[in-house]
Amino acid sequence: MGVQMRPADGAMALAEMKEFAGFPAATQRYIRRSLDIGLSRQDALRRWSRDIVEAASIKAQARIYGRLDHIRGHVPDDSGLDQMEPFFSPLVTVTAFDLGQGRLSSFAAYRFLYERLVGGGVRPWLPGAFCAAAALPHLHPEKRRALLQSISEAAATAPGWSNRQPCFFPEWVDKIEETLPN
Repeated sequence: MGVQMRPADGAMALAEMKEFAGFPAATQRYIRRSLDIGLSRQDALRRWSRDIVEAASIKAQARIYGRLDHIRGHVPDDSGLDQMEPFFSPLVTVTAFDLGQGRLSSFAAYRFLYERLVGGGVRPWLPGAFCAAAALPHLHPEKRRALLQSISEAAATAPGWSNRQPCFFPEWVDKIEETLPN
């Protein structure tokens, strides 16, 4: 039996689509590519690689994303510090890789991607992982500043988070040649 959508799911999917549409084109492309790699949806190398540099980046991303299964399996049920260690360090490492690629230029884009890569239960941990990775020395100081300034006080200090799973997962869309009638 299929999954039945409620009217609220449709509204949420539309809101998520609008949020995605507000990201720069390069960010949208990186999110779709990352979802193909992280969710094993497509042959990302064949679909997304435009040159040898991008091919190397995709291969590196696939290696780093090999940690996602571990991360998904260790999302803490609560804020207990004893559950945090096996989960948070790999999350920060994968986050640092993605931020270092230069395509996720804000917390909103990062949150959008990671809610889909890991699941809705990761939301409480995303501000900390983002701030930790954005403060690492592998990023240029100006990039660190821009990233850290992109997280709102409300996102950083939220009293609680929804564990609702995302509804919209953006994918590659083939261009269709438009032909005009004669």
